[in-house]
Amino acid sequence: MNKNLLLGHINSIHHKKSYYRNRYLLASQWLLLASLTYSALPVLAQTNATTKREQKAENTTVLQTVTVRSRNRIEKLQDVPLSISVVTGQELERLQALDVASFSKRVGNVIWNPGNPRQFSLSVRGVGKQAQTDAQDPSVGIIVDGVNYAYNPLSSSVNFTDIAAVEVTRGPQGTLLGKNTSLGVINITTRRPTFTNEAYATVSYGYYHDLFGSAVLGGAVIDDLLAWRGVFTAQKANGDLVNTYNQDQTYANKDRLSARVQFLLTPSENFSARISLDAQPKAGEATNGRTFNRPTPTTYAGINLTGTNAGTNVNPLSSDPKTRLNRRWFLEQSEYRYEEDWLGNSKRDRINADNYNPIVTGTNGASTELNWKLQDYEVTSITAYKDYYFAARNDEGTPFDISKNGGGLVDYTQYSQELRLSSDTGGFVDYQTGLFWLATDIDHSTRAGWGSDAGAWFATNAQYNRLDTNASGRALLQDSLSRLTREQANKYENESTALFAQANWHVSKPLTLTTGVRFTREDRDTSTSALLTDQGAGSYLNASAINVVNPVSLGGFDSINATTTINGQTYAAGTLGQVINGAFVNNNSIEQLQLADKLANKYFGVAITNTPGSAYSSLSNTQKAQVADAKTLRRTQAAALWNKVDAESFEDTQPAFVISPTYKFSNELTLYASWQYGEKAGIAQVVNGFSYLTDAEKSSAYEVGVKTVLLDNTLVFNADIFLTNIKDYQQAVRAVDEYTTEQNTISGAPEVAYLSYTGNVPKVRAQGVEIDGIYSGIPNTTIRFSGAYNDAYYVEFRNSAQPVENGYTGAAPYRDISGETLPGAFKYSFNLGIDYRVPVFSSHEFHTSVNTSYNSKFNSDNALSSYGWVEGSTTTDFSIGLGKAKGEFDVSLVVKNLFDDDTYQSQTWNSWNPALPRTASIVLSGKF
Repeated sequence: MNKNLLLGHINSIHHKKSYYRNRYLLASQWLLLASLTYSALPVLAQTNATTKREQKAENTTVLQTVTVRSRNRIEKLQDVPLSISVVTGQELERLQALDVASFSKRVGNVIWNPGNPRQFSLSVRGVGKQAQTDAQDPSVGIIVDGVNYAYNPLSSSVNFTDIAAVEVTRGPQGTLLGKNTSLGVINITTRRPTFTNEAYATVSYGYYHDLFGSAVLGGAVIDDLLAWRGVFTAQKANGDLVNTYNQDQTYANKDRLSARVQFLLTPSENFSARISLDAQPKAGEATNGRTFNRPTPTTYAGINLTGTNAGTNVNPLSSDPKTRLNRRWFLEQSEYRYEEDWLGNSKRDRINADNYNPIVTGTNGASTELNWKLQDYEVTSITAYKDYYFAARNDEGTPFDISKNGGGLVDYTQYSQELRLSSDTGGFVDYQTGLFWLATDIDHSTRAGWGSDAGAWFATNAQYNRLDTNASGRALLQDSLSRLTREQANKYENESTALFAQANWHVSKPLTLTTGVRFTREDRDTSTSALLTDQGAGSYLNASAINVVNPVSLGGFDSINATTTINGQTYAAGTLGQVINGAFVNNNSIEQLQLADKLANKYFGVAITNTPGSAYSSLSNTQKAQVADAKTLRRTQAAALWNKVDAESFEDTQPAFVISPTYKFSNELTLYASWQYGEKAGIAQVVNGFSYLTDAEKSSAYEVGVKTVLLDNTLVFNADIFLTNIKDYQQAVRAVDEYTTEQNTISGAPEVAYLSYTGNVPKVRAQGVEIDGIYSGIPNTTIRFSGAYNDAYYVEFRNSAQPVENGYTGAAPYRDISGETLPGAFKYSFNLGIDYRVPVFSSHEFHTSVNTSYNSKFNSDNALSSYGWVEGSTTTDFSIGLGKAKGEFDVSLVVKNLFDDDTYQSQTWNSWNPALPRTASIVLSGKF
């Protein structure tokens, strides 16, 4: 098929009490304002002619039928045998809920796991927290206007405006939807073009100079033939944390500009075409590095590390930031200090980083949807293209020249084609069947760069103490890493082709049996290399080559870089020209010996003679030891290098199916059961130059549910119990590091090394209860609620990485965490949304909305560290406003995180990520 078609601690108890008192007073003021306004409403509304009793009866709303598109048809929510939550675009707009994180706070049992735009993830029913890798399919899919987003970052750093509805469907999907998913899908539908002319705009301004504006224009271009709709959005805002090094930079800022234009062509009653174009130019937002530090713990697993072992290189206290920042190198260079700066100022409102820049992202897309009505059938074709750009420049969090130009760079493109045939409804059977094709291409590079202070930062205590003794050693310490650059280049090419079908068998008027099947052919290829792209100032300190298995030439000379005993023979640090059984140290050529002499001349002032290697050989053992330290430091940071390696491909045909009977006792009561099975493609990947193939993830989901309409059609209440078994769950696991183990063997000191990579956990289970409902029995009020009890745990997982507190106690390289709760999984969660609207002043409307989202505690660390627990939290958004009828004009106050909940987003043994603070903005909107 032609691809072209398509972010400390309070100093005294007094300050702490003042802090919480101020929070309490501010929250009380907001509640008082709302209460006074509410109390005044009867006065404002006294112009109504009806009595209070009549008014109550008049304003009590019978719920309109909730419809969904989860099965590619507009259907009643109560008729679909799936666990589905729906939130309307109007509700999202009232509270300026514009992104996927906001959506997840308004639907049940869906978790947004924070990270930068490329690494965030979504969980359903407690499963899926693991950070997304570029070679891996998302477990929770996102669909926008029928177009599958096969790469999570496509929905990050994006404001979704002019939304009709957001639907969440839980459980494996694929027998109807374009791209199969193993845990669920979020379906976002925007408003479509119509032939009615309309134009309205929204402008808001708030905390942190947050300026937001959007305009929607549309209507007929040619009556009854061609209509259009355009949505144009811009947002600029400072973040809550300031970068002291460059105070023009803030963390968690917003910089977004986007446009979406749709055209609807209707030449006949039986054919329509919708063309959609969207663009979001590249812009930068600071998300990485929004972190505060805490002191390195002195006790691990009950072992006090401040005793006799405190100075050893394997002890974390020997090389933690406190030790490093108290080195002469840094104390004499700057007033930056560990206690005052690294651990953060008392206000926790600033970070100091010299080489950190915002993450730059941008995306574009185009799609064409064609619909033909052919007698008893409808044919739909969706052709789409999406791209995405990501560029990060990271920093270690200090003003020193340590990290330089490091971070990820991504160029992503996807092309998709879906062709679907749908029968009419009303007979014994109605069905949908179709074909789906998706091709993705990802160029991803991970860059690491080092500055002139990197050597002094990364050196062990022993290395630093030997090098920081004289001018020669300091020059070696600086040049060892200065301007060195390493780049790992990855190429991922994935292609999916699928055939799917689903049918509803109307066995009797109350009984319907839904069956569906899908077969997906997955072909996935990965190639990667890791090379030094800039030798920097220390090229003389290279070895001749690295990686004997897949040699990477570095153009240096070979020497023993530590006092080493091999096969019973001891070699002093810095010894030249040894031949050690199988080329651990090679015979140096004349050119290599001359290079060694140049090093001796540059750093120690030794004259070069006509005898190659003699200048270097004249160095003292102490000087050679300094050279050895600098070379070891350089090689350790450069890590594994390899020439291009092709990973073992993942190729498989994967099934999916659904069996779901539904029994409709009445229009107000429906019972259903379902068994859904789905698979997520395996991962073709290269780790440290070796291929590691990850198997497909297989999910079986069982669900029994009830859907009801109660209290004279004022309450929709749905509930279900679920059980999901996942085999070969894809997440970080511990395994043998083939590269390092091989290097150890070649060096004559065989020792098995280990690493973590995205592999397979044998078995995971999630089970629980979900509720979801809408109530309108209170005059002028609509209440939406959802909640879940969720038990997601490892049934079998014997090779998890050790958490940091076990890493220095002689523990095994991995541990068994079978039976433990999954990272990021809440036991309890609940969402409550209340919308109150009442006519006032004859032609105006008073309105207020609130949304509260609660979750219980969870562990934010993938290795389930005891330092990773985050307490439960409640976040409330609130709005209050007054507008003219029919949306002609409206003014509102919108407050996010009303009670300023400051529960950490995540934390580890020595750092934590703060919550986003309360914000408030004035919102003006209206037609023009």
